[in-house]
Amino acid sequence: MSHPLYRPRRLRESALIRRMVRETRLTVDSLILPLFVVHGRGVREPIASMPGVARLSIDELLKEAKDAASMGIPAVLLFGVPAQKDLRGSEAYAEDGIVQQAARAVKERIPDLLVVTDVCLCQYTSHGHCGVVEDGRVKNDPSVDLLARVAVSHAEAGADVVAPSDMMDGRVAAIREALDEANYTETPIMAYSAKYASAFYGPFREAVESAPQFGDRRSYQMDPANGAEALREVGLDVDEGADMVIVKPALPYLDVVARVKQEFGIPVAAYSVSGEYAMLKAAAQLGWLDEERVMMEALTGIRRAGADLVITYLAREVARVLERQRFGPSL
Repeated sequence: MSHPLYRPRRLRESALIRRMVRETRLTVDSLILPLFVVHGRGVREPIASMPGVARLSIDELLKEAKDAASMGIPAVLLFGVPAQKDLRGSEAYAEDGIVQQAARAVKERIPDLLVVTDVCLCQYTSHGHCGVVEDGRVKNDPSVDLLARVAVSHAEAGADVVAPSDMMDGRVAAIREALDEANYTETPIMAYSAKYASAFYGPFREAVESAPQFGDRRSYQMDPANGAEALREVGLDVDEGADMVIVKPALPYLDVVARVKQEFGIPVAAYSVSGEYAMLKAAAQLGWLDEERVMMEALTGIRRAGADLVITYLAREVARVLERQRFGPSL
């Protein structure tokens, strides 16, 4: 009986060998922590469908941001919940809007933490859509004009990076032009370039109270069945001036993450969305999954697919595991 000449198991025999030959590494430097900010003081409102995540007033958000920075997490992504909503989402671009206030506070108190701001209208509009609605339809070009105003207002408030998530056509070019005209030529755009009309966003919509009041978002967010279209969308955004791109959601679209990275070679972020988080937490609470191991496996898989950055509500939990692994064998 002949025996195998090459034995791959030799490189799996011990934890130290596995660490040495590991192809993909999940590091704290690749993490971005999303945070939800609301008006008020001393506010910490748990989000039922996202255990461990809460809507925070600015004073409470500063605690979370400082904690994240102390763990080495380089960036937070801010989402605002306004005091009032209207047809045009006016608080989204108001000088004293909730995200603008939060960005100023974070940059004043934790200047070394990167502040990324979500540029959209959905959580600010009374109808819940990501743009201006006229005659029952979301109108592209009037929406783009407002989104450019939002981006500039965020940059004025101190945002380090603006992240348009609306999926309107031409909004990256409009935002780049508006930022440049306002002398924010150095402010990067991290565009949600391949954002799918996904059912995985349910808990997020609870968090920011942004469910559409009529219809859905399939006229502007992408069809989950399409992959080549994502490359066209990314190509357009890159041509318009996007410095980084986002694929959202992450786990159901790892093929898209891989194709985008291979095709364009620019920094790619994958957003591990609220539904992904909720499923993991629910299964772990029921004892069906080992939460820590599944968390690390899932996020490592996102990195393996080609994501340079992972936007995840698990960022602090991952950072704690990575810190612990520095003093012992890896999983």
